[in-house]
Amino acid sequence: MPVTPTEAWLREGLAREAPPPLTTGDGWLWRPGTVPRSAAVLIPVIAEGDELRVLFTVRTDHLHDHAGQISFPGGRSEPEDATPHETALRECSEEVGVPPARIEVLSALSDYLTVTGYRVTPVVGLIREPLSLALDPFEVAEVFEVPLGFLLDPRNHQRNRVVHEGRERHYYAVPFGRRYIWGATAGMLMNLCRQLGTSNF
Repeated sequence: MPVTPTEAWLREGLAREAPPPLTTGDGWLWRPGTVPRSAAVLIPVIAEGDELRVLFTVRTDHLHDHAGQISFPGGRSEPEDATPHETALRECSEEVGVPPARIEVLSALSDYLTVTGYRVTPVVGLIREPLSLALDPFEVAEVFEVPLGFLLDPRNHQRNRVVHEGRERHYYAVPFGRRYIWGATAGMLMNLCRQLGTSNF
């Protein structure tokens, strides 16, 4: 059944013992024997009164990895980052202009291995309105928000297949209007849904 998520409900769900992740990515299929690079993303949950929304970015078309795709703010870890949390907060500040002091880290999800060779730690952070953004035009073409309840609703989840380089891949997707959230971003969302008990997969 669909849920109407509240901040208290979200906190309680993220505080529970983590179940096995639904997916850890299939990057190992495409880069066997390589050591993945560390990275982190922030899953930014925007709180406005009782309403919770998730912020997504659309990557610019000229980027080397995942150009033009929908993603969370994030990127590779730098030597000065002591933890994945620091990477996620720094990248969110650089990409969309939200300072780390405005973000309350709630939890981290299981790592996800991408086909581009990154081991990504998703960090869930709460940001309260009012929200003022300053997009990095080199990396971020635009941003948009999706109600958290929509993302958690199993009726909006898809699991699809495609043959790539002779191998069959299965991937998750969450269409939202003209937006098509898929791949690693959708996989991390599905792990969030499993943690919160709203996944049918």
